Amino acid sequence: MMDWTTRECRVFHRMLSRHARLYTEMVTANAIIHGDRDRLLGFEPLEHPVALQLGGSEPLALAQAARIGQDYGYDEINLNCGCPSDRVQNGRFGACLLAEPELVADCVAAMNQAVQLPVTVKTRLGIDDLDNDEHLARFVDTVAQAGAQVFILHARKAWLQGLSPKENREVPPLQYERVYQLKQRFPELTIVLNGGIDTLDAAEAHLPRVDGVMLGRAAYKNPYLLAGVDRRFFGCHAPEKSRDQVVRELLPFVAAEQQRGVPVKHLSRHMLGLYNGRPGAKVWRRRLSTPQTAACGTEHIRNALIAVQ
Repeated sequence: MMDWTTRECRVFHRMLSRHARLYTEMVTANAIIHGDRDRLLGFEPLEHPVALQLGGSEPLALAQAARIGQDYGYDEINLNCGCPSDRVQNGRFGACLLAEPELVADCVAAMNQAVQLPVTVKTRLGIDDLDNDEHLARFVDTVAQAGAQVFILHARKAWLQGLSPKENREVPPLQYERVYQLKQRFPELTIVLNGGIDTLDAAEAHLPRVDGVMLGRAAYKNPYLLAGVDRRFFGCHAPEKSRDQVVRELLPFVAAEQQRGVPVKHLSRHMLGLYNGRPGAKVWRRRLSTPQTAACGTEHIRNALIAVQ
């Protein structure tokens, strides 16, 4: 979800669901240590609960980055062991770490010692030819012994050689049954399923077999999906917000961001799918994509809202 689950995106998604846990983009430990921390880590209080997703493979650096994330107020530190991009592989983190369970355990142990937050791991089922249940179980068991109690499993392997990151989200087949079996093998761990889930019905169908479900691109492409989460999964009795209500509630944040010099398109681009499947969806997308949105900000968003009503 690089460049997708930005601060602006998370604020928008929080307007749709009060209780779903949000995750940042993957941020490398070294970027946090040496870079612009406010830009990389800053978030709005309303985003809670929100998890910081880290990339890296150096225990001391990850521990330092995790401590900084804790100081910024995050609710969870998540180590990414699932991203298959070439850039990530060259940095020796992401999905390639599946081949090094002892190193991941060292990273998790170091982070656990540095923070009082839950340290969790997001990973795949396997990589390249290293793709069998025994290795996956060994990886989970080794890392769990270092202190990770929550594992988010993207239910497909990653081909690090020959497939692009986009192809790795689509070509390797989904294998939900392997995630179910992992939960049976480690009933004491929290196992969260990710990958290919595009409706709340589909999410609910998995919950008897796993502890949780993560939505990724489905929530981005069809964000109004999140509006039904609180009532269905968290026992919230408040009525779902309408799309129009969500837009109106966002306008003060858009205006404040514009005052700070943040281009309005940094938020409006995340809102393009809000009316997907509804009359006026094309008009909404077209209006939000015009140069006037960046120039006029909230006024143009209001005009787009009027156009779809």
